[in-house]
Amino acid sequence: MKYTIIGAGIGGLTTALAFEKAGIEYKIFEKAPSLNEVGAGIWLAPNALQVLDSLGVLEEVIANGNAIDRITIGKQDLSPISDSLQGFIKDKFGFTTIAIHRAALQKILFSKIPKEKVFLNKGFQSFKELETGIVEVFFNDNSKIKTNFLIAADGINSKVRNQLFPESTKRYSGQTCWRGITDLTLKENFLHRGFELWGDKIRFGISKVSKDKVYWFAVALSEENGKDDVDLVKEKLLKMFADFNPLITDLIEATNVNQIIRNDIHDLKPLKKWHKNNICLIGDAGHATTPNMGQGGAQAIEDAFYLSKLIATYKDENVFELFQQKRQKKVSLVVNQSWTTGKMAHLKYGQTFRNFILKSVPKKIIDKKMIALYQIEK
Repeated sequence: MKYTIIGAGIGGLTTALAFEKAGIEYKIFEKAPSLNEVGAGIWLAPNALQVLDSLGVLEEVIANGNAIDRITIGKQDLSPISDSLQGFIKDKFGFTTIAIHRAALQKILFSKIPKEKVFLNKGFQSFKELETGIVEVFFNDNSKIKTNFLIAADGINSKVRNQLFPESTKRYSGQTCWRGITDLTLKENFLHRGFELWGDKIRFGISKVSKDKVYWFAVALSEENGKDDVDLVKEKLLKMFADFNPLITDLIEATNVNQIIRNDIHDLKPLKKWHKNNICLIGDAGHATTPNMGQGGAQAIEDAFYLSKLIATYKDENVFELFQQKRQKKVSLVVNQSWTTGKMAHLKYGQTFRNFILKSVPKKIIDKKMIALYQIEK
């Protein structure tokens, strides 16, 4: 087998679909017995949408998601600190950001991949590099395969990475995120608007992700590995955001407690290399970022695009070094900027000055940075 992909998340599935379109031999293995992303939305910025367009799934993504035509960072009363109408983005790329439920996106990608190339309930256990360069892959059901190249798309807790680069470490941001999905109806002027509201060391994000679903997230400073009593989590969040606009507490109140999930926010301490011999890390396995720029999924999708193009161009060669050279500068910018933005959002002191500075940044500079971030080399 030519290429083996570990992990059928968004990065792994997009890579598989890109390989399928390019005629690259592959199989994809996923530890879960079924694909079941629950309770989370994702923003697909125009860089991701350009890739999905090239793979023939953009129309389905748009149909199952919701266009975000205005992006606002605001105060807890909904008044804007920074506000960006996205018309200039649509003029440049043909579309704006799409917010969509992760499960819907995963279902679309999965449906395009031949089922004989997908192996579920197949958890990666370890690999062994043979003298010939072939990689032997072992699974937790005691089965094994041999492959020419191994691609790890198994997320921030990548077992492949932990074996390949055992010195790699996650970084805890000091922040915890609660995410929820509800069917509360938003006012007309909020339907195509993405909000992130900054309060006193806490923040709350809102975006509609489909015809009848609203995704929200709440972020607060917290000790790592904290736990919530399921029966009390809504009460906790309602109290935490009591001083915010009533829309926020309405959203929390309207959400089924079983649809609220809690995760600490980590990224991956930047690695010098994402590859070694015939093994390569992509997406969160190689360069996980905090979610503050809405670019985690997009960068995994970009990885799939560039990796498939390089493999198709340099047939039978190891392109992993070229791949990292192509991607590292942009990925590093996203990881570093996202980390900084997260810290800035939760400042203990100087919030008024921070808000003044954000308001004062010229629109031309913000627009230019957005366009640069969304560019794809076709």
